[in-house]
Amino acid sequence: MAAGGGGTERGGAGGTGTDARSGGGGGRGAAGERGEHADRQHGRSLDVSERTRISELKGQIPRLSKVNLFTLFSLWMELFPSAEQQKKSQVKKSGLVVVKNMTIIGLHCSSTDLHAGQIALIKHGSRLKNCDLYFSRKPCSTCLKMIVNAGVNRISYWPADPEISLQNEASNPMTTDDAKLDAKAVERLKSNSRARVCVLLQPLVCYMVQFIEETSTKFDFIQKIAKSQPDFNTDFYTTCRQEKIKEYESLFLISNEETHKQILMTIGLENLCENPYFSNLRQNMKDLVLVLATVAASVPVFGCFGFYSSESQQTNETYHQGLPQEIARHCMVQARLLAYRTEDHKTGVGAIIWAEEKSRSCDGTGAMYFVGCGYNAFPAGSEYADFPHMDDKQKDREIRKFRYIIHAEQNALTFRCREIKPDERSMIFVTKCPCDECVPLIKGAGIKQIYAGDVDAGKKKADISYMKFGELEGVSKFTWQLNPFHTNALEFHDPMTRENGVQKTKSVDDQQHQNKKLCLGHY
Repeated sequence: MAAGGGGTERGGAGGTGTDARSGGGGGRGAAGERGEHADRQHGRSLDVSERTRISELKGQIPRLSKVNLFTLFSLWMELFPSAEQQKKSQVKKSGLVVVKNMTIIGLHCSSTDLHAGQIALIKHGSRLKNCDLYFSRKPCSTCLKMIVNAGVNRISYWPADPEISLQNEASNPMTTDDAKLDAKAVERLKSNSRARVCVLLQPLVCYMVQFIEETSTKFDFIQKIAKSQPDFNTDFYTTCRQEKIKEYESLFLISNEETHKQILMTIGLENLCENPYFSNLRQNMKDLVLVLATVAASVPVFGCFGFYSSESQQTNETYHQGLPQEIARHCMVQARLLAYRTEDHKTGVGAIIWAEEKSRSCDGTGAMYFVGCGYNAFPAGSEYADFPHMDDKQKDREIRKFRYIIHAEQNALTFRCREIKPDERSMIFVTKCPCDECVPLIKGAGIKQIYAGDVDAGKKKADISYMKFGELEGVSKFTWQLNPFHTNALEFHDPMTRENGVQKTKSVDDQQHQNKKLCLGHY
């Protein structure tokens, strides 16, 4: 929708319209954010749940704008797990989101041999015409000249250290002039091209960070860990989140203000170096990094928890072998981000479809490629009051939402940008257990694997049921749980562990290291 759809912005399917109602950077959102900053400056502190309740009472359910969603996706794609060892060089790894008509049609990241922009040219070719590209770093001149030549509409980038790193130059100007020369070439290409090369960062709507923190803490995966370990410190999520904040701030932010200003001036953003623009820019960047860390920590590396199949008979067929856990977690975080574009006032759901080619491609994602994504929302083109928004607490069944809302899985399938091939391993990642309405669609589309939570599996509610998920055959199901093939699932650090059903032996050193660190690891 925003990522996986194609109707109006108000319409659940994402759309080609403006982002007026999405709460990203316009009137109400910006004012709300300023009010929140004022609360901080005056020492006023509101409890997270209280902030969320206030927002709900005002009818302002916090929602990510499409621009911020695409920006977060680009940052997250830079962190895509790779078996390749990234060489230490002045060229930084970068993530890229390709968007057409406000719909994601490609997710890419740099490989050891190619930059993200070069990969986009190889994968999309002339289809890049009129597309918007969101980079996690300002692209180099080598990429930009080809992208501009393809006729792209707009290029947005994260305003920190560019792809050809300037950070070392800022601290040590004697190192090399190559980065500065490249930055000048990029500026010349920018000034003489029809494509708009810019920074698209929008202030988060009022209390968005707090809302995401609260919903991430209550997310099914975190709650399942907490319930399974009653004697364990239930504050582990906070620890995981703090680790991720520290890691992502060092990667995506520039701590020294003068260094940041120097880099901004070098890459043609001198107009952002004066206050209040500079301080607002840094605050907006920090808020987005905080959102990314908060969401990433809700799908943690914790003991023997992960995405596993409970089926007793394991098959060696490639289609049914599970993904490496770090890749499964990474894709689930993408689905979690999509859920914050929901139009459902009660439950946000995100879904994303990936597939795997027979052989490894030039992309930093290896053999995997993006197929489609979506979130739960009302039909494309609809207005706010066109359909009921009430849940099953409303006694009158006629004015409940269930018959009108389009589910995340349905939107991901409807607005996919690639066909699902029967001879390839395809997989869908959903933040919630697929319901009886979606399970037959997933199977019928030919998707081979489902990654999801199973908290609702087997339940039958007033207007929606989850009975078919457990009975589903022919599609492998990997749910968030303790590894069922562990010799003792409650024993977190047994020397013999299984990764996707394959037994491996851990050394004593590995056990000690794992004992020291139970929360989210580094990709």
